[in-house]
Amino acid sequence: MSFENLLVKTENAICTITVNRPDKLNALNKKTVQEIEAAVKLAIADVSVKGIILTGAGQKAFVAGADISEFVGLSAEQGMAMAKAGQDVFALIEQSPKPVIAAVNGFALGGGCELSMACHLRVASDNAKFGQPEVNLGLIAGYGGTQRLTQLIGKAKSMELHMTADMLTAQQALELGLVNYVTTPELLRPKCIELLEKIKTKAPVAVAGVITSINAYYNYGIDGYAKEVSEFGKCFSTADFKEGTGAFLEKRKANFTGK
Repeated sequence: MSFENLLVKTENAICTITVNRPDKLNALNKKTVQEIEAAVKLAIADVSVKGIILTGAGQKAFVAGADISEFVGLSAEQGMAMAKAGQDVFALIEQSPKPVIAAVNGFALGGGCELSMACHLRVASDNAKFGQPEVNLGLIAGYGGTQRLTQLIGKAKSMELHMTADMLTAQQALELGLVNYVTTPELLRPKCIELLEKIKTKAPVAVAGVITSINAYYNYGIDGYAKEVSEFGKCFSTADFKEGTGAFLEKRKANFTGK
């Protein structure tokens, strides 16, 4: 499948999805959000893919925000529809049974910060900047930013950043727990690959169960403990469980198949 605003490449079981609008600092317009949805769905469906990296083209920006030109003239109802469509795509990323890592190179602002937070892990280059500057436009975050930033760094700091529109440096984001690692731009992709290579050696069904169970903690109306019980139980019926326990007892390396 060809894309207008994305570059998609799969190598060594890792699918890299690159937002390719560097002249617009990779801003998210409606077309790009739709293409991200399609690309992620394809990666999830591809049995050869074991992990996904999301990043932006160039060194200046991961995604510098939404394409504000598309906001002009929208009614309240149309704004709500835009937010709902974006939230649905970002929820797809968050709920992916395969690990998704954001390789944050440069600015991750507004919708870009929200996109990074929808990923399971975030690795930032040391020139990265994070922020939710929507109040500068008379708006609030609409793609899940008020919820996920609060989940990741806590209510008080999330309130501050959303209301002041202040930006965080990569180091500040690391200290607050917004990102997992900070690297140089040159080592950004290698660090993401290193993490996915490590995860690839684990049982895919169990990895998916981890994602589902941890996500359940933040979903209103869902008992996260009950979800953990369910996912734990499912593991016992898999070939990977038999392989993993057998390898442990036999003191050898496990060979997981995802079954």
